[in-house]
Amino acid sequence: MRKKILLLLLFILVAVIWAQTGTSTSSLSTQGFATGSAYLYSGTLASADQLKIKSYIWGQVSKPGLYIVPDDTDVLTLISLAGGPTENAKLSKVRIIRPTAEGEKIIWLDLKEYMETGNEDLIPILSPGDTVIVSGTVFYAFTKWADFLSKAAIFLSVYVTISNIK
Repeated sequence: MRKKILLLLLFILVAVIWAQTGTSTSSLSTQGFATGSAYLYSGTLASADQLKIKSYIWGQVSKPGLYIVPDDTDVLTLISLAGGPTENAKLSKVRIIRPTAEGEKIIWLDLKEYMETGNEDLIPILSPGDTVIVSGTVFYAFTKWADFLSKAAIFLSVYVTISNIK
């Protein structure tokens, strides 16, 4: 009976620990556009016509997901729309995956260099279907591993404790 109670407590403890590390997911807002076209049209007779494109942003930004932006949007604007980079973002290694007829083309971008020089030529304009990936730092990867190891140690500790109770 004692072991069953301890196992139940272990299960509850592990469930609570794993639930605490859940990340929130951002809703993929398509703003009412449901089309397979690379460009979207937005505008009325009273306002200026505007072509829009679908762009994705993943990784170390506050609100990753799908964004529908004007066709003249640059990477820096997309990152800003996504809430900006997190403290774990490695801005010297931003990747753009651009679909082409031959396959996917990967463009590497150094936003740190842009911040040091202010050279706007370093910031490319987005194309339809671009996926921007903001990588994490080595410290971020280390903290993820340390988090996993601490949970494994807790689980092992509880298991050993239960095994020793006889």
